[in-house]
Amino acid sequence: QVQLVESGGGLVQAGGSLRLSCAASGRTFSSYVMGWFRQAPGKEREFVAAIRWSGSSTYSTDSVKGRFTISRDNAKNTVYLQMNSLKPEDTAVYYCATGNSGFWPQISRSTEYPYWGQGTQVTVSS
Repeated sequence: QVQLVESGGGLVQAGGSLRLSCAASGRTFSSYVMGWFRQAPGKEREFVAAIRWSGSSTYSTDSVKGRFTISRDNAKNTVYLQMNSLKPEDTAVYYCATGNSGFWPQISRSTEYPYWGQGTQVTVSS
């Protein structure tokens, strides 16, 4: 089992920034990739960004490219999502997830992630 705990959500004005953190514990050696997803009210959960625990490759959806950056700290078993230039349409519950698939585009699919955090609310006001 892998446990994930997100933090860093909150209320911010449009154009502002937030940094989300996701701390992993438990059987983290079985984890190969970390992903961030979000779900807005009435919408399906969507992929935001992903990063492998090794190497330099990162992946993100087009709507956040140039604004959001995913990074990791292997020593702390923590992944971050730096969100800049936030827009009202970024409002959602953000979830981190981990799995052992390392290939694109599979890692953009929520079904590739067996372990999920509880989510953290991000609200961007206009």
